Amino acid sequence: MTLNNKFIFDVDGTLTPSRGKIDPDFEKWFADFCINNDVYLVTGSDYPKTVEQLGERLLRWPVTVYNCSGNDVWQKGVNIRTSEWKLPDLARYFLESCMYESKFPLRTGNHIEERPGMVNFSVVGRNATPGERKLYINHDQKYSERNTIAAAFNTMFPDIEARPGGETGIDIAPRGLNKSQILNDFDQDNDFVLFFGDRMDTGGNDFPLADALINGWQGANYHVKDWQHTWQLLKELV
Repeated sequence: MTLNNKFIFDVDGTLTPSRGKIDPDFEKWFADFCINNDVYLVTGSDYPKTVEQLGERLLRWPVTVYNCSGNDVWQKGVNIRTSEWKLPDLARYFLESCMYESKFPLRTGNHIEERPGMVNFSVVGRNATPGERKLYINHDQKYSERNTIAAAFNTMFPDIEARPGGETGIDIAPRGLNKSQILNDFDQDNDFVLFFGDRMDTGGNDFPLADALINGWQGANYHVKDWQHTWQLLKELV
C-alpha cells in the first residue's frame, strides 16, 4: 500500500528566525515545495502573526494552517473553525503573580496575550525588543524559569496545560488541546506524517505532536535547530 506523505511544520524557529520573517531565498524554495507536496503548518502564534512572518503569498500554498496550536484553523486565508475557550480568572491571577515575583528585572507589556483557544504568557512581555528578548533568553537558560512556571501551573490547574513555546513564552490551553489535536484531521492508516519542529524536547510545545507520532502513527519527527537546518533536511529528502 502506498502511503500519502504529509509534511507538517512549526513556524517560529523552524521556518523563520524566532519572531522574525522568513528568509527571502528560503521563501521562494519553500513555496515550490508547498506546490509539489501536501504541507501543513502548526504554530502557537495567531494568524496575523503568521501572516507577518510568512506573508500572505506563501500562505496560499499550505493545505491547512493550524494557529494557536490547532485551536484556530485556516485554509487559503479563510477561517475554518476557532475555539472560544478563555483563561479562568484564577489562572490569570497565578500568572500575574509569577510575573511580579520573577527576578528578571524588565517588564515590557503584553504579558498575557489572548489568542483563540489559548493564551501566551511572557515574563518579559511580547513588546520586548530583540535585545530585551535576548536578555530574557539568557536568564531563562540560566534559571529554567519557564519550565518552573509551567510545572507549577500544571500542578495547580490540572485541566489546563502550560508548555514553553518559542524563546520567551509559555503556551497555555485546555489539556489535550495542544498541537497533537491536529492529527484528528489526518488518516492514521494511509498518511505518512513528517513533522519538523524546534521544541520537541519534553515540555516544549512541539512535544505533544512529536510524541503522538511516535506512539501509533506512521511517520517521522525532525527536531531542528533553526530554519537553516529545516532547509538542509528538506533538500536531503527531496
